[in-house]
Amino acid sequence: VQISVRGFGARSTFGIRGVRLYVDGIPATLPDGQGQISHVDLGSADRIEVLRGPFSALYGNSSGGVIQVFTEAGSGAPTLGASVAAGSYGSLRIGARASGASGSFGYLVSGSTFDTDGYRDHSAAERRIGNAKLSWRTDADGRAITLVVNSVALPKAEDPLGLTRTQFAANPRGVDPSATAFDTRKTVDQTQLGVIYEQRLDDARSLRALAYFGHRNTEQFQAIAVGPQASALHPGGVIALGRDYRGVDLRWTAKSSLVDAPFTLVAGVAYDALAEQRRGFQNFIGTTLGVEGALRRDERNDVWNLDPYVQASWRFAPRWTLDAGVRRSTVHFSSDDHYVVGVNPNDSGSVRYGATLPVLGLLFRATDDVHLYATAGRGFETPTLNELAYRPNGATGLNLSLGAARSDSIEAGVKSRGAWADVAVAVFETRTHDEIATLSNVGGRATYQNVGSTRRRGAEASWNSELRESLRAQLAATWLDARYRDAFATCTVTPCAAPNQAVPVGNRIPGVARSALFGALAWAPLLGWRGGVEGRVLGRVFVNDANADAAAGFATVGTNVGYVARFGKVDFNGFARLDNVFARRYAGSVIVNEGNSRFFEPAPGRNWTLGVAATASF
Repeated sequence: VQISVRGFGARSTFGIRGVRLYVDGIPATLPDGQGQISHVDLGSADRIEVLRGPFSALYGNSSGGVIQVFTEAGSGAPTLGASVAAGSYGSLRIGARASGASGSFGYLVSGSTFDTDGYRDHSAAERRIGNAKLSWRTDADGRAITLVVNSVALPKAEDPLGLTRTQFAANPRGVDPSATAFDTRKTVDQTQLGVIYEQRLDDARSLRALAYFGHRNTEQFQAIAVGPQASALHPGGVIALGRDYRGVDLRWTAKSSLVDAPFTLVAGVAYDALAEQRRGFQNFIGTTLGVEGALRRDERNDVWNLDPYVQASWRFAPRWTLDAGVRRSTVHFSSDDHYVVGVNPNDSGSVRYGATLPVLGLLFRATDDVHLYATAGRGFETPTLNELAYRPNGATGLNLSLGAARSDSIEAGVKSRGAWADVAVAVFETRTHDEIATLSNVGGRATYQNVGSTRRRGAEASWNSELRESLRAQLAATWLDARYRDAFATCTVTPCAAPNQAVPVGNRIPGVARSALFGALAWAPLLGWRGGVEGRVLGRVFVNDANADAAAGFATVGTNVGYVARFGKVDFNGFARLDNVFARRYAGSVIVNEGNSRFFEPAPGRNWTLGVAATASF
């Protein structure tokens, strides 16, 4: 999954970075700034909230924004549901769920399986998800406890790698020969538990305590040729990660008045920790490729952050509200090298990053339905463990000389909510210093450097309306100009003894489209026939810092039809949808700065999905 917000996170080749992720309040982003969202079961999600702009800095180590997923809360009479959906390329998803409440106890339990042969050769995948949310709430003493447990397993996720321009033009469903030769793939399993305790002290004050822990295993086979691995300093072509993570967040909230005006204060402290066992193996045994061979790397990496924070909101006049906050973020990395063999040295070491992150916002209520606002803040983004994992010159150990990026953001906008439509318009600019950018990227293994300053500025607009009962329309548009403001040099070969390609001032940041447009029209009554059509337009996306090539812009259309019926206490929902109706050939994503010019990851052609679901109440 690749997610970017206002140009942050686009360079990631592994996981999600630059954007903070939360699921039911529990961080899905580790203290180094890298996140995973594969454990989210969309079949039980109630809503997804996105925070963009300066105030995302209050969540800590990120610069782009915050995404929060909330699971439905169990309520009402017991219900059981089941669903099945099948589609193009051998895709099959089966899901089941149970929910309900008894007195102060509510529950939701869900699970799903997903299998696909994949649009491209060597792109089959399997995923199994289980999720449970249990809650106890007593109004008499103002106490609430929420327990969230989930697990995910990807027993197989084949990786077809990117394609060169020539390969993409010849056969977008094809695969680079190195992917099949080394059987490039990934396996993942993760289990996580979190508990949230909330206590109302009185009508004005409350406490909230969150604690979580989890474990994630990842094994990835890469397409790195046998020859380079002959070096005694090479870490091998197989990455094995075992990660134990945990954290707590204590928060106090008080509502009072300041100069006879409503005033709310939130203060807290967050601590998160990650213990990673990183091992590397050769991806061959003798002449057999794509198997786990000899051990070539073994280290224990630890990361922790300690972040006290405070936020205040003061409605100092009937139409005016002032919001302010500050977070002090400290992130510590340490590495203990257990593979000291022959000429391979002891690469143990540590590094610490810190920043104070202030934010300020002013809101003016022009009317009850029209609000104008302006915000400003400072962000902070450390390298992730994966960005520190390799040194650019081919030496062993973590690249502990890589610095953190720091950004200053401003935003202004207007939001209107009325009976006919909801409208939002925002303009923004972020200037980043010591931007982290790719230095080299070959065979799925990337190194990084700090490249000076960048600027991201743009505008966003959205319109949502219920044109008439059950008829809904939506439009969203983005313009984003993301550029380097300092010249620097990058590498086209690895290992990178010295950067050999100049990147001039003004080049666009790769992986980021300059323009995007989305529109949808849906007929969605509670019962009976429903249907809709949606369209997406995306501008071209440069593939590397040199702006030497780009994935072309594209426009796609999708359509769907369904029927909802109720038979006694059973709700029935059937649907069919067709995506990429006009079979456009386009790259759905790019691999930024890929050293072999395998930049392009083709998106599926015309594809269909049929599904049916039933829910029974008792």
